[in-house]
Amino acid sequence: MSEFDEVNAALLGRGFTRMDFDMRKIRDLMDVLGSPQRAYPAIHLTGTNGKTSTARMIDALLRAHGLHTGRYTSPHLETVRERISLDGEPVSEERFVSAYREVEPLAALIDARLPEPLTYFDMTTALAYATFADAPVDIAVVEVGLGGEEDATNVIEAGVCVITPIGLDHTEWLGDTIEDIAWAKAGIIHKGATVISAVQDPDAMRPLLERSAQMDATLAREGSEFGVVARTQALGGQMLTLQGLGGIYDEIFLPLFGAHQAQNAVCALAAVEAFLGAGKDKALEADLVREGFATVDSPGRLERVRSAPTILLDGAHNPHGMAATVAALEEEFGFRHLVAVVAVLGDKDASGLLDLMEPVVARIVVTQNSSPRSMPADELGQVASDIFGEDRVTVASSMPDAIEEAVVQAESDVDGQLSGVGVLVTGSVVTVADARKLLKR
Repeated sequence: MSEFDEVNAALLGRGFTRMDFDMRKIRDLMDVLGSPQRAYPAIHLTGTNGKTSTARMIDALLRAHGLHTGRYTSPHLETVRERISLDGEPVSEERFVSAYREVEPLAALIDARLPEPLTYFDMTTALAYATFADAPVDIAVVEVGLGGEEDATNVIEAGVCVITPIGLDHTEWLGDTIEDIAWAKAGIIHKGATVISAVQDPDAMRPLLERSAQMDATLAREGSEFGVVARTQALGGQMLTLQGLGGIYDEIFLPLFGAHQAQNAVCALAAVEAFLGAGKDKALEADLVREGFATVDSPGRLERVRSAPTILLDGAHNPHGMAATVAALEEEFGFRHLVAVVAVLGDKDASGLLDLMEPVVARIVVTQNSSPRSMPADELGQVASDIFGEDRVTVASSMPDAIEEAVVQAESDVDGQLSGVGVLVTGSVVTVADARKLLKR
């Protein structure tokens, strides 16, 4: 076993899915580490959907402007190293191990003081902040893990905050209403911050307005201070005209699909403008904006991994995210025959996801993913049968069998004419990660 494998196993030993929203632990750990999160400015992102894609866009724009970046996102698809990126690339195994060796002895001291040890997410957050300070980076782009106010990342107290669209998700931890969830997410707004918000439900916007006022923060809203002016389909993505805080930027190629990605793009642009000091009297250099957006990718977000038939991977795992995915499928791809492979976690709104998929999916193959929290395939099959009808649903015991069955169904239903035929693998980031390992070999 390599050193990296040993470190990875030690992290997993803390419980990959264990939740414990006790900010004392991460604050104490940051204190004994010398507060590495204070060594650089940051842009902090929360919201229900779009955080990772928006973080990747912000990272790309900042690098186009010559800045050295650190990016912390979650979850990962293949390796925990993806969570901690320097200048757009996951850290090396050697660097990850080095950071862990620095942090772990001090984490053990914190573990000994409190009833519950630091979580997996606490530790990866600490590793990210320490790595960024050591690099050093010019700026950190940080995505919350869950919520905001009590999320371990919130020790960063960033000067620029981004709030992507807020919907119902993680209600067991964040609250039963959009307003409750918005209050939890508004907790990343600190004194004097600049807040960039996507279009929100009125119930979500109220807490953002109130928190911004309490913190003397400046709030810029999509549709008011910035927004998408125009978008057209283009080969491999879309062409955008964006109204930023500092002016209009046109002829922007974004190699991602869907109106939701255009919305993410304009939020990313506004965040970078706010950080770099652009505004009413100053715009960013348009060519650098174009350069940054043109380099963006977002693995697992309508990611094409095979052709003939086309196989797409998409991590939509709640109704809000699935609605955006379905809209993009209808607008951008125009499949005449689409078969879906779906596996979801047991605490998700499976019927809500499947209801949205039903009009655009001809057949569905349900299975379960590698998470211990995965909904059993037979149980998901029953939910799917109630929505699609039994004749359109197949239950597969494993992900390889499910993908193979979906491809067979896609090909056999169209007499070998594969133009306009596709397979969509969706329902969870874990589902996408499992499928990606099989399909990207």
